[in-house]
Order: sequence, then structure tokens, then C-alpha cells
Amino acid sequence: MHPLVRLLTERPVLTALLGALTIAFSAIFVRLADVSPSTAAIFRCVYALPPLAVLAWMEQRRYGPRAAGQARLAWIAGAFFAADLILWHHAIGHVGAGLATVLGNTQVVIVPIAAWMLLGERPGSRVAAAVPLVLIGVVLISGVIGGEAYGDDPLLGVMFGIGTGVAYAGFLLVQRRANADHRRPAGPLFDATMSAAVVSLLIGLPLGEVDLVPSWPAHGWLALLAISVQVVGWMLISVGLPRLPAAITSVVLTVQPVGSVLLGIWLLAEAPSAFQLIGVVFIVAGLLITTLRVRPRRWRRPHPGVG
Repeated sequence: MHPLVRLLTERPVLTALLGALTIAFSAIFVRLADVSPSTAAIFRCVYALPPLAVLAWMEQRRYGPRAAGQARLAWIAGAFFAADLILWHHAIGHVGAGLATVLGNTQVVIVPIAAWMLLGERPGSRVAAAVPLVLIGVVLISGVIGGEAYGDDPLLGVMFGIGTGVAYAGFLLVQRRANADHRRPAGPLFDATMSAAVVSLLIGLPLGEVDLVPSWPAHGWLALLAISVQVVGWMLISVGLPRLPAAITSVVLTVQPVGSVLLGIWLLAEAPSAFQLIGVVFIVAGLLITTLRVRPRRWRRPHPGVG
């Protein structure tokens, strides 16, 4: 085993935290690229494909072909991921990078509810306790209460943000089945990323949101987004989180949304109102309550968030 791989697997807390911190920059890079939502979704996936292809090839050489049907599931997951990215990028435009990321993380509550409705996995009392907190947080971020809310259209941003959470929940429910073999995260991630690029193009064309002509510095930010977040960040998370107890993953889950809010304030001069920041606290509290203890036996792999 390569020494770096051994270090990452032997220190899963550090690995997962590095992954979550890396992903916290995702919305920042999208905002700096300043391209249409579909264009950002397409190229963040396209630029990530070459390094993911190399990693997937190395996995296949080491472990052999994947089980039948895994690639098909990953492609279905990628379709959900495309919807997630486009909705989230719209939310970033309307309510800012930090708040949009917090809203997208409502998937932590949506996933166990969807797993209960579709797969019969009962979510437990903690999800029931978290839902009201998350809903209060969503209302506060929307600007309905308090006035002077940050964002071009915070209410519309909240709607896109909730859509992001729903789409991301669909992605996680399918992708966890496509990634049944934890030894090889790159193969399913490559397939899902390829699918997301294709589906983003198909969604963006009728919306008139696709610009396939690279420009500078926009595509420099998109390439940085692809390599740092789509490849490095996600691979770190795929290695770290499955090796951690639920109590620690609950803390890791909050790093991305909180980090994105702080980075948005620091790097992009975003200025959420006091009520919106209180809404962030409510949603983060809901995330912690949902993931603080071990989930039902069949649900053990929470993800730190969108992007």
C-alpha cells in the first residue's frame, strides 16, 4: 500500500476533516467562476474526469471488475447529482455561497426520511426532533422574518436550496448502492461524474444556460473546483467517513456548511443578516441532532454535504 494511502486510512478523522474543508470551498469557486449554473455543473464534472479515470483504472487493476449493475446505478446517481448541482448553483446566485450550502445540507434530514418512505428504514426520534429546527432555519434564511435579508432573492434561493437537498438525497440513496465495495470509491465516482456532465448538458441546453467556449479566468476557477473538490475532496471523504463512528461524523458533517458561510463572509464579502445567521445555527443544530448517534443498521454512511 502506498504510504500516503496508508496514512489516510490510518487517520480517518484527519482525512474526513480535510475532505470536508476542501468541499467547503465548492460554492466559493462557483461564485468566483461567475458562469451559468449549467455551465458550472458541466465543466466541474468534465475537468474531473481524467484524474478520476486514472484512479478508477488503478482500482480495477488491483481489485478486478466491479459487480454487475454497479455502473448503471452510478449513472442513475449521476443524474440526481446533475439536478443537485444545477439547483444548488441557482441557489448560490440568489442567496449567496454560504447560505446556499447550508440549505443544501438539509439532505441530512431528507435522506433518512426518504430512506424510511422508500426503503422501510425507520429514521428514529432524532430525525423527528431535527425537522422542526431545520424548518425554522429555512424560514429564517428565506428573509420572511426580520427584513434586510442577504441575497438577490433569498426566498427563491431557499426554494432552490431545498430542491438541492431533495436531489442530493436521491443521489446519496442510489450512490451508496453503487459504491457497495468501499475499497474502490473512484470507479463509481467516475461513472456518476460522467453521468452528471451529460445530464447537466441535456438540462442546460433547453434552458439556454450552456456556454461551451472556455474563457479565462472563469474556467481556471472551474478547473480548480473540479480537481480540488470533485476529485480530492470527495476521495478524502470516501476514504475517511466510512471508518469513523457516528458521533465523529456528526461533527464532520457541520464543517462544510459552517466553513462555507465563514469563507463566503471572508472571501466574497457576503453579509447574511442576523436572522439568517440564526437560521444557520438552527439548521446546523438539526444536522447534529440527526447524526449524533448511530443510524439504523442499514444506514451508516452520511455525507458532509453538497458540492
